[in-house]
Amino acid sequence: MTDPLDVVSAAAAAGGFIPDLPDDIAVRCIARVPRSHHPALALVSRSWRSLLRSPLLSAVRSHLAVTDPPVLALNLRSPTDQSPWFLLDPLLLRRSGKKSPPLLRLPPPPLPAIGSACAALGPALFLLGGSVAGVPSPAVQVLDARLRRWSLVSRMSAAREFAAAAVLGGRIYAIGGCLPPADAWAESLDPATGPTGGGWTVVPSPPLIREKWMHGCAVLGGRILAVADRGGVVYDPAAPAGEARWGPVPPVLDNGWRGRAAAVGGILYSYDFLGKIRGYDPESNEWKQVEGMEKELPKFLCGATLANLGGLLCLLWEGKDLASGSKEMVIEWAGIKVSKTTDGKLQGSLLWQEPVLLDAPKGSSVAHCIALEL
Repeated sequence: MTDPLDVVSAAAAAGGFIPDLPDDIAVRCIARVPRSHHPALALVSRSWRSLLRSPLLSAVRSHLAVTDPPVLALNLRSPTDQSPWFLLDPLLLRRSGKKSPPLLRLPPPPLPAIGSACAALGPALFLLGGSVAGVPSPAVQVLDARLRRWSLVSRMSAAREFAAAAVLGGRIYAIGGCLPPADAWAESLDPATGPTGGGWTVVPSPPLIREKWMHGCAVLGGRILAVADRGGVVYDPAAPAGEARWGPVPPVLDNGWRGRAAAVGGILYSYDFLGKIRGYDPESNEWKQVEGMEKELPKFLCGATLANLGGLLCLLWEGKDLASGSKEMVIEWAGIKVSKTTDGKLQGSLLWQEPVLLDAPKGSSVAHCIALEL
């Protein structure tokens, strides 16, 4: 692999980054600084600001295996048919009274699709299918969150919208959303093979389950769980030879899964219609309420969405409306650490709760919320 530092000299401004220090060493030093300090580093000089925004620094950080806590990619569905994406960085947000600092608004994807499924693998966000100009699409759009750039990659075998998407074993899976049901009702892609690696591979599936439209998806215990309108399905790619890889989800799990769920630490969490955070424990095959949150959070959360943020349970919901005619909306978000007690109960501890101000018209709602590793 070519060392990305070979091109450092071309990016350095006249005089270098740090006086009396070679540019390659200077860039290595800057690359090791945590992401939370980048806003301060950008004030040093124009050359530093350019470096911090360049693909070069991302390449160097990757080369040096420098990692930071994950960020949250947030997608809104608005009444204007726009679907803006934002990056919510817990390292950069700080308590600032009533409202948080501005967020990073990402460029729009190449195709304005509605009803796409999404999955994340490292710093890459995959948007699968969706309706483009009213027609289901097989397109796959990928965002590199480090470079903040979109690209189009290998198309799926089947056009789909409102499908389920998951990452398991380094592969991207797309399930359902086909109309009429196709042989490629489920398929997978290995992104590591690159654009010439053969594209998507059909995952054989029983015809009886192909009519299911997926409303939620999670990975739990090495298996993909997809909840549908009439029962959910489980896919186990590691099932022994001779055993079925597809099957129904346990009835207890299916009956308690509400809205957008998230798997954290081997537990599947969901926000129910009674205003409670509950976790499904596969060991005991039961839903358990996350205790300790009754006095920490509002009683009912509008549009609640859950995500796994580096091992923490991240909860987002729609905040109070701003003044009439405002072109902004408020999202509340909270970080919760959940642990299992010796008697098997789930105990939650609130780490933070902050309002986030988004540049979006009134009536917007959260469509996607997913963590990315930078």
